[in-house]
Amino acid sequence: MPGDEATARAEAEHTTCAGAGMPLTARVLFAVVDADGLLVRGLGAAAANRLQTGMYQVVFDQDVTGASLVGTVGLVGSSGLAPAGQIAVAGRTGIPNAVFVTTFDGAGSAADRPFHLAVLC
Repeated sequence: MPGDEATARAEAEHTTCAGAGMPLTARVLFAVVDADGLLVRGLGAAAANRLQTGMYQVVFDQDVTGASLVGTVGLVGSSGLAPAGQIAVAGRTGIPNAVFVTTFDGAGSAADRPFHLAVLC
């Protein structure tokens, strides 16, 4: 148990994140897409499609060129285990409201995988 002096020092050094974080105008978008490229659900997601094995396009209802993109291989339902795999996400060249997604199997070869995509604008 820390002494009174250590507690006082820790409290004096404590800072909050009140000034940090996303601006009030920020928006979080997401898409859950099955291995066939079907948009299962999302927020701000307008469409998704499979371009070829392991390659997908997800279209949103706004420009996402300046956004942060996060993707993960994951099931579209609530039970079971996602297939082993990896994912890469990038802005879609020439389409400012779309994201390009590539999924891979556990060995690193292009493979169709269901995924979750988050876009932080």
